[in-house]
Amino acid sequence: MQLKEHYTSMWNDALEQFANNAFEYDSLIDSVKDYRFGVSLVAKLSAEVKQETMKMLEDLRKTEPEQYYYPVADQHVTILSIISCYDGFKLSNINIQEYTDVIGRSLKNIRSFPIMFEGITASPSCIMIQGFACDEIEKIRNSLRENFKDTHLETSIDKRYQIHTAHSTVVRFKNPVKHPAEYIEKIKRYRYHYFGTVEVNTLDFVFNDWYQRHLDEHVLARFELPANV
Repeated sequence: MQLKEHYTSMWNDALEQFANNAFEYDSLIDSVKDYRFGVSLVAKLSAEVKQETMKMLEDLRKTEPEQYYYPVADQHVTILSIISCYDGFKLSNINIQEYTDVIGRSLKNIRSFPIMFEGITASPSCIMIQGFACDEIEKIRNSLRENFKDTHLETSIDKRYQIHTAHSTVVRFKNPVKHPAEYIEKIKRYRYHYFGTVEVNTLDFVFNDWYQRHLDEHVLARFELPANV
């Protein structure tokens, strides 16, 4: 399935669930006893995309203020979860330098690349901005898969699902939606909204919780990608 078709399928399925008031709520998002952590390679959004995203989130918040709206600093694209979050994972479990070395090798021949953010899609539990990337992002993912496969290092790459999108999750449902009809009509307005384009020239290896909060505080290594000239 092509990426655009995949996003459309997700959207249609979610709208059907929303119409039946079958939102899925995250009971752990405010819990101080949520100990799910992992490590990932992520790309941050540009100021342009963040600005457009925040305009949408401010609009949505007027209708449903009690949902979880991602702070601007936490908005990102997951390139690949190296170790998907699980209860009890600690950084002391791994040798950070060994992971950094493998990622560095995997990015050796990778240059900067654009991600265009246009429109939104959804699942019963969240709203996402649709990202459309060139083949470079798949080259990175495949290189990481191959290089980590040849090591003894702990990973859970692709164990939950094999990622093919370049989306950015910006809303999660955590409380009962009080105005579902109005909220649905409002999110429909952004179905084809253009948020901007990011030229990805930096990737961060991060220690993250399930919601990728406070990413700037948990960067383990930063990788600069040369310009694609």
